[in-house]
Amino acid sequence: MRSFDWEQLPYFLAVARTGSLRAAASTINASYGTVNRNIQALEASYGVRLFHRSKRGFTLTEFGEALLPVVEAAEQTVFAARKKVEGLDKSESGTIRFSLSPTLAYDLIAPIIGRFHQKYPNIDIEFHLTSEIESITNDETDVSLRAAEEIAEDVVARKLFRLTLGIYASETYLRDVLPDAGPQGEGLSWIGTADESLRLPPPFQMAKVRHKVNDGYMRVRLLSQNCGISHMPTLFENAFPDLRRVPETELSKGPWLWILLHSDLQKTVRVRRFVDFLTEELLSLKHAL
Repeated sequence: MRSFDWEQLPYFLAVARTGSLRAAASTINASYGTVNRNIQALEASYGVRLFHRSKRGFTLTEFGEALLPVVEAAEQTVFAARKKVEGLDKSESGTIRFSLSPTLAYDLIAPIIGRFHQKYPNIDIEFHLTSEIESITNDETDVSLRAAEEIAEDVVARKLFRLTLGIYASETYLRDVLPDAGPQGEGLSWIGTADESLRLPPPFQMAKVRHKVNDGYMRVRLLSQNCGISHMPTLFENAFPDLRRVPETELSKGPWLWILLHSDLQKTVRVRRFVDFLTEELLSLKHAL
């Protein structure tokens, strides 16, 4: 492989994974023309076509299929090398890429980060607020806070505690609307998710699903605006004091809360300080309930 091929292989991976030049350009923050030129240069270097081109997009030829696993293995080797070097860092300074959902970020984690900033002023946090799962092994993030039943990735995983879900509404909604509701929730509005089962929990089987939103933070804000009732983790009670658990309703089990990090980064001082601090703060919130 010629040395300059290394510069073109990320473009090959991006097109192979997305199936188009424009989508590939978006994922690696490059222009359409840059991606196209690098693909053409790589094909000229090897003397073969790596992609079939059609109106439906780009698909790998037999040569591209043969090249793909080799390039993916090289990518993982580069990621591993970076993590090894970063793991030798012994200073309480530098940047940590932290991935978490907006549901957890604004009112639960932001105050914790404020306290962390005061204790470790030279450690910077680069936040990735996303509901998508960012890969630690593929170097998309350094530390991730995730709610899930199980973790399948080959990472260091701290299992904190299982989230508990309650049914909540605003004080105003409980005062003005709940007293007139029927025995099975007639007259009440339920705020659900787009992929939620249409079967509502007792005693609200007859409540009307008025709004659907997958973003948990938006759902909580709709509760605060007196739009109805819905599930919310009990961990949020202190962050949203205007919300109350609906009387005579049962708690249910939610997913586990995990802190994830790359195995090599657990040796890095700034990452260890951050993960230990975050763990202690979240456990204290849980114990305060």
